[in-house]
Amino acid sequence: MRVIRAMIGLVAVLSLTALPSASRAQVYVSITTAPPPLPVYVQPVIPGPDYMWVPGYWAWGAFGYYWVPGTWVLAPAVGLLWTPGYWAWNDGIYAWRAGYWGPRVGFYGGINYGYGYTGVGYHGGYWTGGVFTYNTAVTNVGAVRITNVYNKTVITNTTVTNVSFNGGKGGATAQPTPQELAAGKDKHIPATGLQTQHQLAASTNRALFASVNHGKPNIAATAKAGQFTGQGIVAAKGVNPPGKPLARTTEPLGPPGPKQGIMAAKGVNPPGKSLAGTKGPAGSQSPKQPPQFKAAKMVGPGGPRPPPRKHPGEHAKKPGQP
Repeated sequence: MRVIRAMIGLVAVLSLTALPSASRAQVYVSITTAPPPLPVYVQPVIPGPDYMWVPGYWAWGAFGYYWVPGTWVLAPAVGLLWTPGYWAWNDGIYAWRAGYWGPRVGFYGGINYGYGYTGVGYHGGYWTGGVFTYNTAVTNVGAVRITNVYNKTVITNTTVTNVSFNGGKGGATAQPTPQELAAGKDKHIPATGLQTQHQLAASTNRALFASVNHGKPNIAATAKAGQFTGQGIVAAKGVNPPGKPLARTTEPLGPPGPKQGIMAAKGVNPPGKSLAGTKGPAGSQSPKQPPQFKAAKMVGPGGPRPPPRKHPGEHAKKPGQP
């Protein structure tokens, strides 16, 4: 059964990669297993002005679900915004609705991807005068000098969850608003070539398979699309980034004796010892969740500026695009 399911997934992936990007946006991958919850992670620092945040998501491949790390990319044209894709449940099937670029953000299942994507619209910034202005309340500009900024707290009227699909048991219940339905009829541009390469690279990285990372990838987000090593790599909460060993303590496990010298991992209590500062058995208190959004600093040296891009009317079509 596993072999058959893997072959079906492989055929689906090969079918998607063989199609032109414009046609690929219309393909629906149908799965009967719900995707894992969205991992919690910190947004990497923006590389420079006019970069757009594309949140991470679960995709389906030959070996089941795999995580496509969130990353920063340049829009294919000035004035375009990214509408994330999402999984939609219908009659026992989970179908993937691909994301797209457009003049306004459309419906993305009510999924709270964070960092401006609260489930409705995008609150991380807006285009003005041919440049993008960032909301530093939800955008991590770090030490990069971004001159077009503002700070506005994002308030959501729904309970924040990590659910990654719409509909069905445990899924988001949001329905598209009239504005989102109208946005769905706008002229759209599918994911850029760099975005496609980013996903393909993730599909071959075993560490990103849900069957391996159990929903907590050690590459949850990257500062540069397609780059899964080096600086700018962010791991999911509770997981060490790739290449970094677990921190160790100097306290031996158990009483002096044969077991002395065995080291416990940082944050893990030796047997028989309760958590520090608590009353009762170890594990009686759950760790505090970090805030969904993280404010960022706005001072520091200037970051690299992106190359000039064409306006929507001047966008060059790629070979094979309609």
